[in-house]
Amino acid sequence: MSVGPYREITFDKDGDGPGGPAGQAAGLAGLDRQGCTDLLVFAHGWNNSPSVAARFYSAFLAPFPDLAGPGVRLGYAGVVWPSMMFSDEPVPDFASLAATVPGKTAVVARIAELVGAEPARESAFAEFGALLRELTDTDRAGLAGDPEVPDFLVADPLTTYAAFADAGAYADTDGDPGGDGSGGDGSGGGDGEALFGGDRMKRLWKGAKEALRQATYYTMKRRAGVVGARGLGPLLGELGRTAPELRVHLAGHSFGGRLVAHALLGLPDDVRTVKSVTLLQGAFSHYAFAARLPHAPGRRGSLPDLQHRIDGPLVACHSRHDTALRVFYPLASRLSRDDDAILGEDGRRWGAIGYDGIQAVPGTTARTLGTVLRDGLPGSGCVSVDAAEVVSEHSDVCHPELARVVARAGRFGG
Repeated sequence: MSVGPYREITFDKDGDGPGGPAGQAAGLAGLDRQGCTDLLVFAHGWNNSPSVAARFYSAFLAPFPDLAGPGVRLGYAGVVWPSMMFSDEPVPDFASLAATVPGKTAVVARIAELVGAEPARESAFAEFGALLRELTDTDRAGLAGDPEVPDFLVADPLTTYAAFADAGAYADTDGDPGGDGSGGDGSGGGDGEALFGGDRMKRLWKGAKEALRQATYYTMKRRAGVVGARGLGPLLGELGRTAPELRVHLAGHSFGGRLVAHALLGLPDDVRTVKSVTLLQGAFSHYAFAARLPHAPGRRGSLPDLQHRIDGPLVACHSRHDTALRVFYPLASRLSRDDDAILGEDGRRWGAIGYDGIQAVPGTTARTLGTVLRDGLPGSGCVSVDAAEVVSEHSDVCHPELARVVARAGRFGG
């Protein structure tokens, strides 16, 4: 680890950790007794082992000792939770997938068989869809239209996989849905086309593989929220009581951004030790903190107004270069079943906070990265920071400029 003193916080898929919240908080409270004034807690978005997470933390945290101002002594903690990499490849590592979804070994093995064989029959796609629902613990019956369940898990498999294939072509053309993106196999993709002949079959299996990636994404996204609300939030509550002078700063990348944001759900109202939250390419809704949704005024985001539990700012760094969040995040989140809506303007309603920042929260400040580094950040409220000048893709967050944003948010920089 490039920094110290450093502690590791470990959770299982249900948010449970060794010793419970009190036990893990006691270990972090030791940093206060060592003279630490500030604790930076970082949550990864993807990894297959604690060692991979540790390397990521070591790289991101390396600039921080030089950023601490006079009278500040930083302590560090890395959250390790069972997640799966959401890579740019459409087919995950099946051994890693089996390890991160306990009890689903046979399901994963059958999925791997189908992906490898790509059988040219309709029943294979129906079976594949059923396996995805089993993988994600999603029962098809009665769930169509449920806002908590992505439509691709319960909609018609052939329609869904064709749409995913088109979306992949859309991403490959950098947002231009013309050319190959409109039909996939040059035939226009019409309903009268033979379903399983030649390129049409390959196109559908390409979409099915994308659906698999999205299913693992949905599972880990849901898990991040559970770990944050049931694990990290209560732990921070205990820490606030045992070490009330220790200033806590939360930061998270991708799914880890969702994890630290959902920690605010489990944070007791009377604990005011969380002084900043910084989200790096957060893989959750840009409306999460909205008290009213623009397209449905009677509904709220998943974390309405919880930024007020932070005794400081909520900062969301975003980048338009993040293809994973620009195209594939909305596909797994929206409720529409219409192909045109999947690639059209309606997609903005399902946008990610790491792609275009915090939306529909009155008073949110928008800043460029350069402005933040020059002038700093507000002392409270929501701030969207355009980090496109350094963030070239979803995982590209280990930059000293982003470390400085975290320091600015926490007001512990020199």
